[in-house]
Amino acid sequence: MNRFPVAPGKENEFEAVWRSRDSHLEDVPGFKSFRLLRGPSDDAATLYSTHTVWESRDAFDAWTRSEAFRKAHAGAGDTKHLYAGSPELELFESVLG
Repeated sequence: MNRFPVAPGKENEFEAVWRSRDSHLEDVPGFKSFRLLRGPSDDAATLYSTHTVWESRDAFDAWTRSEAFRKAHAGAGDTKHLYAGSPELELFESVLG
């Protein structure tokens, strides 16, 4: 999961970026699913999280070193104005389910 604190008033633009981007995930070995989640808002930010599910940690790690990863993140610096802070990566492993 990646957590994104989005600046107030920038939520629609942030969501549009995610709707229109080519993530290149569908053809990546081990990729299972992706969700963009909108969380709580306050005066400082609206919290979003991207949630991806992978067959294994090795599959995720291989993606982060892939050409698909580089393509998906090209131009990421162009959206810095949308954030109220830095994105934060959080890794979880399934215990049940």
